[in-house]
Amino acid sequence: MKRLIAAGLAACALALTAYAPVTAAQTKIKMVLNWKYQGPQAWFFIAQDKGYFKAEGLDVEMDQGEGSAASIIKVANGSYNVGFGDINALIEIASKKPAEAPLAVFMMYNVPPFTIAVKKDSPIKTPKDLEGKTIGGPANDGALKLFPAFAKVAKVDASKVKITNMTPNLREQMLKQGQVDAVFGYINTIWFSAKAFGMDPEKDLRFINYADHGLDLYSNAIVVSRQLAKDNPNAVKGLLKALNRAIADTLANPEAGMDTVLKREPLVKRDIEKERLIATIKEEMSAPEIARIGLGDVTDERLDKTINVVVEASGLTRRPSREEVFSRAFLPPRSERLSKLTITGK
Repeated sequence: MKRLIAAGLAACALALTAYAPVTAAQTKIKMVLNWKYQGPQAWFFIAQDKGYFKAEGLDVEMDQGEGSAASIIKVANGSYNVGFGDINALIEIASKKPAEAPLAVFMMYNVPPFTIAVKKDSPIKTPKDLEGKTIGGPANDGALKLFPAFAKVAKVDASKVKITNMTPNLREQMLKQGQVDAVFGYINTIWFSAKAFGMDPEKDLRFINYADHGLDLYSNAIVVSRQLAKDNPNAVKGLLKALNRAIADTLANPEAGMDTVLKREPLVKRDIEKERLIATIKEEMSAPEIARIGLGDVTDERLDKTINVVVEASGLTRRPSREEVFSRAFLPPRSERLSKLTITGK
């Protein structure tokens, strides 16, 4: 009897082993962010720390970036298969090398953040006043790259403007010290970097915003390599589902988001990064159109306008189609995406 019971138990164990679920291998995702660790990246870290990526079968490795345009280039050259960067830089690559260009799949910054900052006591008060002056910016800065388009709509003779490059960490310092007359950048990047540098942007700076002069363009988006989109569309869908979920979490609890940022970079100033996060949500991610289309999507009309501006500004010989630039095929259902970005937590 004992032998029969033992044999039965062994058979049951074998059967259970045969039908036990096998953990599927996770898809490796190598992602480059737009910049160094900052408050407005909190949702990426929440998705990672809370296991949202893992729940979608993804093993995501994230690296700091070197600028929103640089992130696009790094995905295009195969260094990464996912990035967070400027769609305008993507359009340029899609025009020149369509087979290598990444594909935007989730529009994050739907309000253009591009600006030129000057000191409050500067004689530069209008775009025309930039003529004869020196503007500085990192080589891959989105506002710098779009300056020809801005100059055209603002009726500035770009040939009379001197442009110089500097590393991003010196931008606000060089402006304060008068080494340049103005600087290119994203408004919240300059605002809060100046604040961290000891300046009071409200009192010390003035901004000439591109959007105020007719450049109503899209900006930063989640982009993926064409190979990833083709070979593993479910991985792309899972990535966006996890991020969409993490954005909602960040709105509900910004302090928890700050915890994830400080976990990666303990030296950042928590209060400034929280301010930067909230300002980014309110000023760069809350276009009225998301009430209709939801966060992550674009309107064909605005995307066409963005493409046309970049093509003309950069003197490109080929205009990429909107399908070569953006795909909504991987987005979470409209019912699951935010229609309004309301910060409910503290």
